Amino acid sequence: MKNPNFPSKKQINEFLDSLTDDDYSILLPEDASDVDKIKYELCRNFVVHIRKSNITQVELANKLGVDKSRINWIVKYRIEHFSIDYLYGLLKQLNPNIELKILPAA
Repeated sequence: MKNPNFPSKKQINEFLDSLTDDDYSILLPEDASDVDKIKYELCRNFVVHIRKSNITQVELANKLGVDKSRINWIVKYRIEHFSIDYLYGLLKQLNPNIELKILPAA
C-alpha cells in the first residue's frame, strides 16, 4: 500500500525537472566563489550523466576506475573534496569531446 504522505514518483520527477540549471541556492551560498560554482557545475554533469544513462553510482565508479565513495561525494556536491582538474579529468573520461568554457558574467 502506498504511503499517502510520501510524494509519488511522478511528483518527485516533476520537482527535479523544475529545478533550473543555475539554481545554486540548493547547495551553494549566494556568495559562493567562482571556483566553487565551477566545481558545482562539473558535479552536476555527473548527476545528469547518471540520470540519462540510467546507471548506478557504483557502475559509474567502476567505469571511471575510482572508489564508489568518490562518486557519492561528487553526486552530493561535496565540492570541498575535489579540484577542478580532478572533476574535469573524470568528465573527460566520460566524454572526451567535453569542453570547459568560461563565459563572461551576465
